[in-house]
Amino acid sequence: MSSESIFSALIEPIQRAVAAEGYTTPTPIQQQSIPHLLAGRDLLGCAQTGTGKTAAFTLPILQELTQNNRKPERRRPRTLILTPTRELAAQIGDSIKTYGRYLHISHTVIFGGVGQQPQVSAVQRGVDIVVATPGRLLDLMNQGFVQLDRIEIFVLDEADRMLDMGFIPDVKRIIAKLPGRRHSLFFSATMPPAVDALAKQLLHDPVQITIDPGKPTVDRIAQKLLFVDKENKDALLLDLIDAHNMYKVLVFARTKHGADRVVKRLSAAKIPVAAIHGNKSQSNRSAALRDLKSGKIRVLVATDIAARGIDVDGITHVINYDLPEEPETYVHRIGRTARAGADGDAVSFCSARERDHLRDIERMIRKSIPVDLNHKYHSDMARNATGSDARPEPRGGARQRPARPAKPKMRMDGTLDHARSRTHKRFGSRRARSR
Repeated sequence: MSSESIFSALIEPIQRAVAAEGYTTPTPIQQQSIPHLLAGRDLLGCAQTGTGKTAAFTLPILQELTQNNRKPERRRPRTLILTPTRELAAQIGDSIKTYGRYLHISHTVIFGGVGQQPQVSAVQRGVDIVVATPGRLLDLMNQGFVQLDRIEIFVLDEADRMLDMGFIPDVKRIIAKLPGRRHSLFFSATMPPAVDALAKQLLHDPVQITIDPGKPTVDRIAQKLLFVDKENKDALLLDLIDAHNMYKVLVFARTKHGADRVVKRLSAAKIPVAAIHGNKSQSNRSAALRDLKSGKIRVLVATDIAARGIDVDGITHVINYDLPEEPETYVHRIGRTARAGADGDAVSFCSARERDHLRDIERMIRKSIPVDLNHKYHSDMARNATGSDARPEPRGGARQRPARPAKPKMRMDGTLDHARSRTHKRFGSRRARSR
């Protein structure tokens, strides 16, 4: 099917909604996915962010639900779209509203961080589509407010991010409640073994589509690296924003405290700014995104909770104030710019203690990031750091001493219990440590 005929295969109300958004040419994943989904095939899609994936599954779902017209039952949605973050769930909900504007298809979005009653009320009335994050959906299922035995279409989005965030056990509990006969769609940017195993469990004879295999960065993003001492990062950030007259900037910080500190510094310089991270309420996070979209603020400072799922058109610059600890996160961060065919810039600060992170990133993307040596805060110390000087500081800043073994405890019989003297590190769940 030619690219011109992809959208023409959609029913007229959806074509009208697509045209109203100004879209005339499908992206590669839309080109390859939509015909198979319209034919009812299960699909396994491997694609990076910013490829038009949401429309690739939203448009066929709206058409399938309309053509197989059935009134949804109370508490029993017809379609479930499962996604890892609140922001991504909200974005998908917006897409359903946009593309389904001329249809009689109802939907609701379910996630934590807000009161559950409006979500419960919507599902109890009966909705065609539920977009949900795993935790809140399971809560409502356990309370008896949602039943999945009438699901006709199931979408698992960002499966590798589900794995990263520790949601796979919750996802499996949800899948266990789905009917055996259903139309299933599975999307992931990468396919680690656990994700591949889940796909095989979920899908039946799927069409497999891979977009840009082995190409982790977006060609249209101009990447730049600036070596700088840690104490000069704030001054460099202010200098960049002013010198380039930036007006839609996404800045990534490593920690929630660091993000708040950057916001305070930019606010003091009279730059409209907001932060989005795990300590912010959902209403605050949604307001910050709206303000960035509308231009009310120039800069949004985020931790990696925003590395996926935020889709704001027109972000001109992504600035890595701190380099990410996981190299894959770098790709997700910079993918917030150069959306919908636009160009974008990604600027990364690197202090001495981040040189090891930089090495891991460049090894993963298989190229060196171009270095700007001509800024006034350039640091040769950061550029040339090696060995222990290039390793990240432990959490809390100062170098940590090895833990001393605990003294052996006395058993009731008077002998020493050496086994109980071992030092054990306790780790919280991945979700508890999310930023």
